[in-house]
This record gives sequence, structure tokens and C-alpha cells, in this order.
Amino acid sequence: MYLSPYINNFCMLNIALFGPPGAGKGTQSQMLIEKYNLAYISTGDLLRQEIAEGTELGMQVKDLIGRGGLVSDEMMVDLIEKKIITSSDKKGILFDGFPRTLVQSYILDGLLLKLNTSLSCMLSLEVPDEELTRRLLERGKVSGRADDTEDVIKFRLQEYKEKTSPVIGYYQERHLYVPIQGVGPIPDIFDKLCNAIESMLEKEWFNLVVSGPPGVGKGTQGRMLAEKLNFYYISTGSLLRKEIKAGTDLGAKVKETYERGDLVSDEIVIRLIEREINVHNSVNGFVFKGFPRTILQSYILDGLLRRMNMGVSYVVELNAPTIELIKRLDKRGRSEKARIYDESTELIIHRLEEYNSKTAPVMELYKKQNKHVVVNAMGPQEDIFENLLDTVQSAMKKSR
Repeated sequence: MYLSPYINNFCMLNIALFGPPGAGKGTQSQMLIEKYNLAYISTGDLLRQEIAEGTELGMQVKDLIGRGGLVSDEMMVDLIEKKIITSSDKKGILFDGFPRTLVQSYILDGLLLKLNTSLSCMLSLEVPDEELTRRLLERGKVSGRADDTEDVIKFRLQEYKEKTSPVIGYYQERHLYVPIQGVGPIPDIFDKLCNAIESMLEKEWFNLVVSGPPGVGKGTQGRMLAEKLNFYYISTGSLLRKEIKAGTDLGAKVKETYERGDLVSDEIVIRLIEREINVHNSVNGFVFKGFPRTILQSYILDGLLRRMNMGVSYVVELNAPTIELIKRLDKRGRSEKARIYDESTELIIHRLEEYNSKTAPVMELYKKQNKHVVVNAMGPQEDIFENLLDTVQSAMKKSR
């Protein structure tokens, strides 16, 4: 079974194990992939396999390694993609020896994006040059590797520092870079790596989209979930109504849009959601109610979350028969909780039609990404919530 391009990104633990030649990446990698059930991608192993098989690429690689040079990005991308496609389905990927340059960092982001995932962290083994040289010379005596001579070692360490320094900055800016002291007993170093991973997993946010047609109860259930799970509840509808109530210029535009029964422009919604995320960043995650409603908005939300090294974790679509939805909305329209868009049957039907034409395709998109589930919204409110809570908590456990 190959790794699907629609794997849920929050069900994957993707680690780049970073460090200079001789830092012990290979040894620690084997222990990490066994503990966390990860697919292992070692650029060094991939290159040596090509050399052993005597391929044309292998001959080119052999010449480069013999001179202490780095293999081209094009070569590495071909090898890595080939390995990913043919790997068994695991809980994530461990990259050993990649990325080594700033360009490769962007390349890795692109490769993982194709898998609908992202890098969880970069763990960097920190070892002094003197210790690295000693280890590599000893390895050369034992293995007879052509790239473990003193001159080549000196060149490789210098090249490593020059080319990988920007990589460190790249991941530091994204708060993904974690330095690990790489000197000491192997089990002690492994414990440090595992502690760093566990700490990262504990901080990982779970972001939930609660969707469904108008009148299905998204607001009620979304707020209850947020309170129960220490999530922050973001309702685009509530945010927009606050603007209307405050009498802002933005609110006036929103009111006109509501009176037509149309969707509010993405520019307005983006501004409000981004503000909420930035202000409320100490929670376990976010519940997004009423967003995304279109395919374009799903891309927008993904972009907003990726800026914070997050993504959409799970999507719950509440479902009820159309006739039931019309009854609920008509009842609300005749109560104190009436909204502008509940005032007529014509507006209600228009909104239901908009959901089917614009939001249903969004649900199909999340289905392909294995992030989507339908929950029956008929019955007592408490029963619906209990079913919904069980569904979300089960998804959260699988994502850890």
C-alpha cells in the first residue's frame, strides 16, 4: 500500500533528523522509526542503493561523493518521490539527511504538500567538529567508505556549515527547529529526541470544522464542543453579526449582503478569522463554524492555518432532512432569535440551495482527504452532542 496523496496531515508525524556527517543520524533514525512506526527515507541509503545497482544515476552519484560534493536537488527529488510512493503506509515519515540546503527546505515543503501533510519538526543533533572527525575516521577504518578520509571529512563539514546554516534559520522562523545534544551514550541521546517529539505532540493543535446546512444546529453543537475540549469557537456568522450590531462600515456591507441572502465576501471573513486566531492562541485548537463554505474558502483556511504550522484536522458535517431544516428555520424566524436571513421562506430556500451548490463540494474535498464524517443531527440535543463528542474524541486519539 502506498502513501495516499490524501492522507490526513494531522495523522502523520513527519520528522527531519538534521545534523552534520558523523552526528549519529543513522543510528538514532532506526530507533525512532521503530518507536513511532515511521517510513524511513535516508538520502544516503537511497544514493548508496543506486550505486550498488549500478544505475546511470548511481555512477554520477559515486563520482560526486568521491569528491565530497553534494548530489543535485533534481537527483534527490526523484529518489525521494520514488521511495515515498513505494513505502508502506506508516504513521509518518522520517527524513535522514534531507533537507541540506535552503532550496531543499522549500522542496521538502512542496513534496509534503502533495501528500496533504507538512513537517512536524526538525531535530538537529549538535556535535563538535573534533568529535565528528574522530567518529568519521573510525567509521572509515571499519567500513572502508571512500568519503571518510580526513581531507574529504574536512571539506564535508565546512560545506555542511556553509549550506545548512540558512536551513536552520528557515525552520527556526517556523518554530520547528529543535537542537539536541548529540554527545553521550546512544540511549541518552535517543531519550532526548523522544522527549522533544512528545513535547511537540502535546503542543499540536486540533482544528475542527463543524459544517452542515442552515438550521442543522452547527452553532449549538460547535459551542458545546469548544467548551468541553478547551477549543476556541470561531463562528463567522457571530463575528459578522457583531460588526452589524456595532454599526461599523464593515457591518453595513455585511447587512446588505445578508438581506440579499448571499454569502459575505472572503476578504471580510478572512480579516475577522485571522484576528480571532491571533488573539486566542493559548487553547487546544479551534472550532470553525460556518467556514469554509466554498472551495476557495477551504484553500484560504488552509493558508491561514499553515502560516501557524497548523491545518484542518477534522471536518464534521451535521445532517438532517431538508423538510426538518425548513421547519427549524421557520420557527426561529418567528422567535426572538430570528436572523435577517430567516425572514422569509424564499430566503431560507435560497440559503439551503446555496449550501448544496457551494458547500457540498467542500465536504467532498475533505472526504478525499480522509478528514470528513457525517453525524446525524436528528433527536434530542444532548444525544446529538454525545455522538458528536465521541466522534471527535476518537479522531483526536488517532491523530496523536
